[in-house]
Amino acid sequence: MIGEILGERYEVQQLLGKKAGRRTLLARDLETQELVVIKLLSFGGDFEWDSLKLFEREAETLKSLSHPLIPHYLNYFEVNLPTIKGFALVQTYIPAKTLDQYLQTGRTFTEAEVKQIAKALLEILIYLHGLYPPVIHRDIKPSNILLGDAYGGRSQRSGSSVGQVYLVDFGSVQTVLATETGTRTVVGTYGYMPPEQFGGRTVAASDLYSLGATLIYLMTGIYPADLPQKDFRIQFEQAANLSPSFSNWLKLMIEPSLERRFSSAAIAIAALEKPQPTNLPTLVVGKPDGSKIQLTKNLDSLEIIVPSAGFEPSIIFTGLFAIVWNSFILVWTIGALSAPFPINISFALFSLPFWSAGFVMMSKFLFHLFGRIRLRLNSEQIALTWELFSWKFYRPRASSRQSINKLVYIPKHFTKDSEGTRIAVPAKLDIWVGVKKYQLDGVKSEAELEWLAHELSDWLGLPIQQ
Repeated sequence: MIGEILGERYEVQQLLGKKAGRRTLLARDLETQELVVIKLLSFGGDFEWDSLKLFEREAETLKSLSHPLIPHYLNYFEVNLPTIKGFALVQTYIPAKTLDQYLQTGRTFTEAEVKQIAKALLEILIYLHGLYPPVIHRDIKPSNILLGDAYGGRSQRSGSSVGQVYLVDFGSVQTVLATETGTRTVVGTYGYMPPEQFGGRTVAASDLYSLGATLIYLMTGIYPADLPQKDFRIQFEQAANLSPSFSNWLKLMIEPSLERRFSSAAIAIAALEKPQPTNLPTLVVGKPDGSKIQLTKNLDSLEIIVPSAGFEPSIIFTGLFAIVWNSFILVWTIGALSAPFPINISFALFSLPFWSAGFVMMSKFLFHLFGRIRLRLNSEQIALTWELFSWKFYRPRASSRQSINKLVYIPKHFTKDSEGTRIAVPAKLDIWVGVKKYQLDGVKSEAELEWLAHELSDWLGLPIQQ
């Protein structure tokens, strides 16, 4: 096709790539004399209507995008030549090599360079995923990422920048809203596709998995599908010499479970940029044996669930007393209402405070048997809820995560009252947000409180104060 004129305007210069039913061409725009890229979908024996649907979707998507690191839409037309029939999509030409081409020539990338590439691509994904509806690429891989020379031909190793990073090839793009009932078209490249994409489900976090697998390829030089796997997780640690913080970050990028993976590019880039202490001693305090407290965390969120205390002697006594108390007040109220008017009203009103006290005692009894306390933290807020069956009570109300200013853990200690009697003060753990205090009540064990204090300190990046 070299020298062929397409659309009465574009002269084909070079074949850049070819796969079933598709060709990517470098051409010159005879009107502007600029080089352009033409993606050509041809009708033939291997033509499928799904290919045309994706091709048209790519054209419509590029037409709606405006980002300096994404090719710009230029034209779309039908091709009707004796030798070829189909459709052509014209976009701007970016004079840069793909990451795959760099790797094939033997280039290696340092951790610092890979972090720069990761940040650049995450910023592009923040733009794409922030559109309405979100644009999900679905095929991020080294051959779809271009790396330009930041030094005008000089060695990229001689400076601090890895070069300009571009994201190309939107042929697999999804533009529907990312919901449970979204598209079921299976597209992507094996080795870079997250588990959910094999089932046709794709969300914004699916692009993060593909990006994570791409970065692992850059660091190891090994195709992700050729690395060992355990529980569907890519085991890359032995094949790359990475810092612990970057290794942990990559693990969350390629987490097979959507619930544990970074949920957005913004959260991923914030975690990547978060400074990691390197010269501070680390005290590791493990979960005490027999503890029923549930703690789940990743770089995105942390949740602590403190279950009910169960049947304890003091709780059983409270429950029995509440039953006797409320029974007495019920008999009193029935007797009071049977008195002549208006005396019955006065007696009934007199019983209201006693009903209130009985309700509080019964609520406390039920909560200690069936309730639980849940502390949730994420990048946006902190929330502490007391939960009993389907009821939830915030104590106090949720606050901004950024306003957390102090973590206080006070071990069990002894003091003296006004008469000089030695009394024990139980351990406590408080998270301060301004003047508000979030206290993990219900944790009776000092060992459990100490464990939770160190977990919170590590996740929040706050020292423990006493």
